[in-house]
Amino acid sequence: MTAFHHTIRTLGRRALRGASFTLCALAASAACAGAGDDADDRLVVTGSREPLARHQLAADLVVIDAARIRASTADTLEDLLRLEAGVQLTRNGPPGQNAGVMIRGASSGQTLVLVDGVRVGSATLGAPEFDLLGLADIERVEVLRGPASSLYGADAIGGVVQIFTRRGRGAPRASLRLAAGEYGAGEGSVGLDLKQGPFDLAVAASHERARGVSALRPNDQFGNYNPDRDGFARHGATLQAGWSPAAGTRLGLSVRDSRLNAQYDASEFLPPAYLQDASPDFRNRAHERAWALDGRAVLAPQWTVTARLARDESERTSGAHQLDTFGTTRRQATLQASWRPRSDQQLTLALERLEEAARSSSYAGDAARDNDAAVLAYAGAAGPLQLQLEARHDRNSGYGSVDTGRAGLRWPLDAAWSLRALVGTSFRAPSFNDLVYPGYGVPSLAPERGRSAEIGVEWRQGTTELTLGAYRQDLRELIGYESDRSLCPPDPAYAFGCARNIARARLQGATLGASGVWGAWRLRGHAEWLDAKDRGSGARLARRAAAQQTLALGWRSGAWNAEAELLHLGARPDAGTMLRAETTLNVQAAWRFTPGWQAQLRVLNAGNADLQPARDYRDLGRQAWLVLRWESGL
Repeated sequence: MTAFHHTIRTLGRRALRGASFTLCALAASAACAGAGDDADDRLVVTGSREPLARHQLAADLVVIDAARIRASTADTLEDLLRLEAGVQLTRNGPPGQNAGVMIRGASSGQTLVLVDGVRVGSATLGAPEFDLLGLADIERVEVLRGPASSLYGADAIGGVVQIFTRRGRGAPRASLRLAAGEYGAGEGSVGLDLKQGPFDLAVAASHERARGVSALRPNDQFGNYNPDRDGFARHGATLQAGWSPAAGTRLGLSVRDSRLNAQYDASEFLPPAYLQDASPDFRNRAHERAWALDGRAVLAPQWTVTARLARDESERTSGAHQLDTFGTTRRQATLQASWRPRSDQQLTLALERLEEAARSSSYAGDAARDNDAAVLAYAGAAGPLQLQLEARHDRNSGYGSVDTGRAGLRWPLDAAWSLRALVGTSFRAPSFNDLVYPGYGVPSLAPERGRSAEIGVEWRQGTTELTLGAYRQDLRELIGYESDRSLCPPDPAYAFGCARNIARARLQGATLGASGVWGAWRLRGHAEWLDAKDRGSGARLARRAAAQQTLALGWRSGAWNAEAELLHLGARPDAGTMLRAETTLNVQAAWRFTPGWQAQLRVLNAGNADLQPARDYRDLGRQAWLVLRWESGL
């Protein structure tokens, strides 16, 4: 085993150099390149790391394409996910505030988010930063529901959300979107994408703002309420550029920049009196910068090679007079080869190197760790069965080695019906706050671990689809706050407790999904029943509703289309209280009044429900939007 660990570590350290070499070598491979690598709408990437048809996978995967993003009433990424993929949402107030999604009852920190294959999120907090991710430049979203550490490593306990930004694929296409809504809300975005000869280009820029409402309700449990409005402003820009010297070969560059300035409610305790003061203007100021170089080539009819170098850096400053700063820098390198001896057989080998550094005004100094990984994945047919087998080894400088695996099968009963089953293991890495935050973090923490099993039955015929699934996942070594000082390290810094692997949990439930198109009408619905409990106390996990249902009904005729989306979220516990059930209705109507131009009227929360996304926090009431959209070739 020692020799194997040494081999993986050595390969990982060479990945940064190897990826650079491969990116250059891919251009030289054009003479032996085969067919192109552009995946059509029937292919997905997140379930296997390589493009595969959905029917070849045992995993539960949801694809939200550009048409569904445009048709949805959602105005944030997190709202889109809960309407389309059936995940539950928690947020500290209205849009623009800190948000998290919970897939199958797993916490937000147990969800991995990728943008064009690059891991994003805060390593200090150990969670994705949805408040930095807008919708304007997104071309497609794939949501893998269920553990996927065997493919992607740490944090994919609940699932994976992968965002694909716009890419130039044909004739020049320009777009413009302007929107104005109540609560002082406004949005604007522009985009251009094209493919000219061997070159492709896509650029997009967006701006969002809102005055909002007070994120907190009066008489909150900590006395932080401030009646001022907690608004936000968010700016985003993306660039995707590529060169394809021959069919099957592409060298690409992607760049992203996102900025957030959001108000929130909190309190300070300043000298000399150290009295609570909730009146200052508290703000979250965040900035994320990312770039990636990637290359892909078909080196022979059966071999495809991919390489990627990426860097993602985010900085967040929070507070009013006393400011706290948290930052994350990630450098990532991937080398991946896929062998397809037959059209129904695929074997993928990947080597990854991830270097993470975290900084905070609260840390004694910068913290850093690196992770080397090897992945072996197989997807193929064995008679009528579609098999999916994966194994991954991670070696981390901070918490040691972790091995994960997944095995699944899909059994087509006939042209319409199929059964699927999947078992696997997963883990979540301790965040830097869990490890090094003064007076709380413990460097010896172990990763959280999970074991899962799921089964499902699916029926697809034409444009109609019905899915039913059940799942169970047992989690152990969950990291939480330990108040018993005697169980913490013998250091005076832990006078009030520490982080500790303290809990076990069981997440089990069932999902039902249906969609179809009948003439001018389209229907889509999803229902989840969830039993998420602490295995020690038997108590339900916080902020998890036992049931959530969504239903969307759309109509299209000529230049007109309309959509209504209904979401019901059951009661859920949160910080000693039970948040009541909520029902939200969103409606919209659109009119294409001339080629390329469309006007849209949206009403969010049409029933003016009193929404509480977390204890003592509130969302917006009824909100009307007027949207003007132009797109060449629409």
